[in-house]
Amino acid sequence: MYSLAIFDLDGTLLDTLDDLYNAVNFALGEFAFPLRSKDEVRRFIGNGVKKLIERATPDGTSCEVNEACLQVFREYYLRHMRDCTLPFDGVTELLSALRNKGIKTVVVSNKLHEAVKELCEDYFPGLIDVAIGVSCEEERKPNPVNVLKALDSFGETDSTAIYIGDSEVDVQTAHNASLRCIGVTWGFRTKEDLLCAGCEFTADNTDEVFRLISE
Repeated sequence: MYSLAIFDLDGTLLDTLDDLYNAVNFALGEFAFPLRSKDEVRRFIGNGVKKLIERATPDGTSCEVNEACLQVFREYYLRHMRDCTLPFDGVTELLSALRNKGIKTVVVSNKLHEAVKELCEDYFPGLIDVAIGVSCEEERKPNPVNVLKALDSFGETDSTAIYIGDSEVDVQTAHNASLRCIGVTWGFRTKEDLLCAGCEFTADNTDEVFRLISE
């Protein structure tokens, strides 16, 4: 049994795709750029919002325009990040079951720190011990710095903690922190993507996640 479970947020605990998709296209529209499909936005997610906007804007867009587009995206998203977002099926029950078993839960996300904290408080009150987003580009996953901070703060080691995510970035982050990774298949990537990235375990539902963490 693991004593600390470190979760990704988007695509793992929360289905945020529609709100991200709407925010991306609002920002693109403000600059008269071509809009993106939902599948395109899904593929662009995973490396933080700066990279999301860089991927969404047309090739050759200047750094200055990308930065301006990112600012529009951020302002819109922070106002609308709860419009369509919901926990995936069984996630709230999973977090409650882990807490009842005495397993600590942390969220480490490439999302803006302010958004991560607010969303965890809104959707999972009392169920997340620590929620960490990025406050600077250097903290962005797959850099394991925020995962290592979480391990440090709880006095855990790579043998007592496990990482749960839905993308290749999550697998790489876990491995960079010397953790094993559970890849969930209901998020933004396929099971094949996760296995090709070297994920040790995959889970098709939250019952499987609970079993892998708690047994």
